[in-house]
Amino acid sequence: MTETTEIVAADIGGTHARFAIAEVAGGRVLRLGPEATVRAADHASLQIAWQSWAATLGRPLPRAAAIALATPISGDVLKMTNNPWIIRPALIPEKLGVDRYVLVNDFEAVAHAVAQLDPAGADSGFRHLCGPDAALPDTGVITILGPGTGMGVAQLHRIGGSYHVIATEGGHIDFAPLDSIEDAILAHLRRRHVRVSAERIVSGPGLAAIHEVLAAIEGRAILAGDDKALWTAALAGSDSLAAAALDRFCLALGSFAGDIALAQGAAAVVIAGGVGARIADHLPASGFAERFRAKGRFHALMDRMPVKLVSHPQPGLYGAAAAFAQRNPQ
Repeated sequence: MTETTEIVAADIGGTHARFAIAEVAGGRVLRLGPEATVRAADHASLQIAWQSWAATLGRPLPRAAAIALATPISGDVLKMTNNPWIIRPALIPEKLGVDRYVLVNDFEAVAHAVAQLDPAGADSGFRHLCGPDAALPDTGVITILGPGTGMGVAQLHRIGGSYHVIATEGGHIDFAPLDSIEDAILAHLRRRHVRVSAERIVSGPGLAAIHEVLAAIEGRAILAGDDKALWTAALAGSDSLAAAALDRFCLALGSFAGDIALAQGAAAVVIAGGVGARIADHLPASGFAERFRAKGRFHALMDRMPVKLVSHPQPGLYGAAAAFAQRNPQ
């Protein structure tokens, strides 16, 4: 009989840290409990945020953990890309009170979620975006990417009834402008950064950079407020310049997604990320699909590629648990 293991699942991003209790067995996730979300800026370290959440549960935590981090999992000291927390893997058992743990990149975790979510379930976890309205392939490469505080990219390879996930930092490739407005965006960001990566444009903070350039072109003032206010206005369509910036964001995301799919030899693409979830209703009516397909001689290939959005509410937490289950299949 397969033994069920209870674990802590954690998804640590640039802005938020999410925690939940999960049950795994036989290499799969059986159950993911209700999640708790805290702002990373409200806590000085992962340990303090972990302990603060644990204090609300009224029960001891499991002695096993799966932790997804928005940073490369390499070296003795992990420094978050868009979060000041520093994690030392060797100290995790002592600091977090666990005997077994798995560390994965945040989009590596999302790829595990894509691999294990049931496409035939009542909530398949996916929403069709463009291309053929077909299920994700059982064999081949699936590109996983998504905008959040940064831009996450991973690769899922399905073969022979099993799967393998490759973590990448594809969001940090060079931004490739395709028209005069994107040339202006690149020039604007180059004044701030020695090198302009795709993440500078196709991520949560990227909308503000696009908005600044469009405001300069139109000779208009920048919309007052922070990034959250800008995103709210853009999604609501209450400000024409913010809405135009969002349309441009979707164009750039489509181009980037197509580039990564070509580079990875993908048979399908899945869009995730916190911003991806926020723009789920906007993407189908935007220019995303046209830009995704606009790859010259490979237009027909891109047109045959299904593109999905993750609709599962917590793919990072689910995927962290799935990664632990795959590595501890007893």
